[in-house]
Amino acid sequence: MFAAVVGIALLLQNGGSACAAPPSTSAIKGDAKAALSTSAIKGMAPPSTSASKGKATFYDLGGGTGNCSFPSAPADDLFVALGPVQYAAGAACGTYLDVTGPKGKVRVKVIDSCPPCEPGHIDLSRTAFKKIGAEVDGVIPITYKTVKNPVLSGALGGLSVRIKEGASRYWFAALIDNHGTQLTSVKVATGSGAFRTAHREDYNYWIIDSGAGPGPYKIKVSDVYGRTATLTGITMTPERTQKTTVRLGGTPKPAATKKPAKKAAPAATPRPPSSPPVTTEAAPAAQPLTTTLPADAAANLAARPASCQG
Repeated sequence: MFAAVVGIALLLQNGGSACAAPPSTSAIKGDAKAALSTSAIKGMAPPSTSASKGKATFYDLGGGTGNCSFPSAPADDLFVALGPVQYAAGAACGTYLDVTGPKGKVRVKVIDSCPPCEPGHIDLSRTAFKKIGAEVDGVIPITYKTVKNPVLSGALGGLSVRIKEGASRYWFAALIDNHGTQLTSVKVATGSGAFRTAHREDYNYWIIDSGAGPGPYKIKVSDVYGRTATLTGITMTPERTQKTTVRLGGTPKPAATKKPAKKAAPAATPRPPSSPPVTTEAAPAAQPLTTTLPADAAANLAARPASCQG
């Protein structure tokens, strides 16, 4: 009888299931846990970028920063919390969704989890919700999709690393931000040493339980699309965000400035045909002037004294 009572009590304690719960990976230590995490992540398919229909509610952080452990909410206050399936034990942290509602469209960063949210239900910041719906409605129909390769410019341009409080050469913990896409691998090396693989906790820190040495570190980051980036000079400085200019897939080259097309030289204006040479004819030689006087005038002239002639 006692055994039966104990059996019923155990059944109720396990939520009505007679099967034992699967072992938690939190009990697995060191490289074995990293290997388990890496093997699970390697099979991760890129998230669908097709639009899905669902619903959105809104909430306030209330002084917190969200389960993804980012030190602060986005400066524009546009963020979202996802349910357990879509949050994927922290894999969605730092990615972006484009969300369309009755009033328009907004892009939001995943920074938190929403335990009661079923697939298709997302919990937006109040600011994001008001951009696409009326706050008084509380719940609105939406379509949303993952942004495959968000352009992070300005202060968000490069990857950043934040070493966790309490970390040391004997226990490594780092948060990677400004990647925009799901990360699949983080590996850490000190100096010329070999890279060691970290595993991700659901609060978005990458952990090496046995430590990674004193640093400075090289950190190699890979995402679900196969892009990689290596950060160098990262120091064991807890609770300080170390910014870099390195991006997944390399730093994009600035758009080439098109040179204005050279204007074609104007077509030469055809010259008119040369004028025929001008031939100047010599003027005829002057002929001596001969004056013929009337006979009476000539007689008078002959009769005048010589002093009067001429």
